[in-house]
Amino acid sequence: MRRELTYFLLAVSFFTRLPTPNFKNFDNNDLNQGSKYLPLIGILVGTIGSMALWLALIVFPLEIAVLISLIVTSYFTGCIHEDGLIDTLDGLGGSFEKDRALTIMRDPTIGSFGALGLVFSVLLKFEAINHIPRPTVYIVLISAHSLSRYASFLMMFLLPYIRSEGKAKPFTQGLTRVDLVLATFFGLVPFTFLKPGMIAAVLPVILIWLWFTRKLKSRLGGITGDCLGAMQQLTELCFYLGILVWMSFQ
Repeated sequence: MRRELTYFLLAVSFFTRLPTPNFKNFDNNDLNQGSKYLPLIGILVGTIGSMALWLALIVFPLEIAVLISLIVTSYFTGCIHEDGLIDTLDGLGGSFEKDRALTIMRDPTIGSFGALGLVFSVLLKFEAINHIPRPTVYIVLISAHSLSRYASFLMMFLLPYIRSEGKAKPFTQGLTRVDLVLATFFGLVPFTFLKPGMIAAVLPVILIWLWFTRKLKSRLGGITGDCLGAMQQLTELCFYLGILVWMSFQ
């Protein structure tokens, strides 16, 4: 258990800005062992976002409270997923040639595809969360963050990491079926607290996952760390939209 806690905290230190012990002696295998906890980190981040929303609603209108919640979650993740979305959209939008697209993805400047993609993504999330009623919105936030990180894990499990090196590469190597089972548990456990019919909101997530995974496989031949962030952002957004679609039929 102590070893697994170390793996989890290593993953937390990589994917968030939350305070963790200062690990000095660890290797890539330790990072790899932390991959299965990515959805659990989503539960943690989603809980922080929900708490921020609940506290902000005590004194602020709904729109400002939602914005504060988005700011808090972005801060505690270091905008790592948003950065991945920007770079991936710039790469895929900037060139149909694999090597050129990968080069663009490593360019520190922001292009038009990435800039517009991030703006539209944040605006859609902001508006969608505003229309989800309380108290449902709190567990929806937690579910969205866990499910979206589970979507990234599935992509790590099924597609090869195509760069020779990268910060995310150690997390993508040698994943096992046991890792898949644990990640599935952490990714889906928040759904036990949602209304039964809300499982239908997963359908848009599945569709965007299938489309985006196929797109990355055909265009790049696999994934990079940026692609993982992009998948997290896209599936999180699609879950919120799926919840709104479900609500419209109630």
